Amino acid sequence: MKNNNQLKVALIQSDLIWENPKENRNHFEEKINSISKEIDLIVLPEMFTTGFSMNPEQIAETMQGETVIWMQQLAKKRQCALTGSIIITENNQYYNRLLFVHPSGKIEYYNKKHTFTLAGEDKVYTAGNEKLMVNYQGWKICPLICYDLRFPVWARNVEQYDLLLYVASWPKPRIEAWDTLLKARAIENMSFTIGVNRVGVDANDYEYIGNTVCYDTLGNCLAKNNDGEETVLVVTLDKEKQIETRARFQFLEDKDQFTIQ
Repeated sequence: MKNNNQLKVALIQSDLIWENPKENRNHFEEKINSISKEIDLIVLPEMFTTGFSMNPEQIAETMQGETVIWMQQLAKKRQCALTGSIIITENNQYYNRLLFVHPSGKIEYYNKKHTFTLAGEDKVYTAGNEKLMVNYQGWKICPLICYDLRFPVWARNVEQYDLLLYVASWPKPRIEAWDTLLKARAIENMSFTIGVNRVGVDANDYEYIGNTVCYDTLGNCLAKNNDGEETVLVVTLDKEKQIETRARFQFLEDKDQFTIQ
């Protein structure tokens, strides 16, 4: 019988083939098929079918497109959830959209709120304005995307979520910020926190070294890869321990009240 207090998560840290959805899907399918263990959730990086591209006109897909169908088929085949962000076109707009695909094929999604102005993402993609809370196997999951990591108010745990999740294309020169902020988000929100980042060099010559990681409720590292190579990390999260820690320290009970405008 499935223990809903435990969640087994596979974090796939991978290089990406520039603006080539088909080849990226094939690459990730090989990695997913290589996971022999039973997994509850598989996490892929930001824009995992294209790399962090500002050219959506040629590569954007619809919610009925090949990548969405591929994710649904894989989720059903593996009987696990699958999540990551891709470029979606909808109503003549482009979105950096995270898809959370359930084993049933049901899809929930989150549009990246904080578009990365340094790269001009704000000029190409429409920003979202709603957080997503996914209820999956008794876990409440808050999925966010890359640049969202720099904005703690948006991630603040006012919903009593169990897992905070970031998918990213976070480059090497600012990797110390990635490490520091992920640990801070775990500590301040008293939540398991996962960050999945890509590796390799993209068409703009930006280098990525991964540092895919999972922290527990108090900011202790449960799993990490920082060798800059492709890898699959598997980590088992225990919600019972998190509940006990929250009850013991009660830091979330003292959080500030605020509204976001």
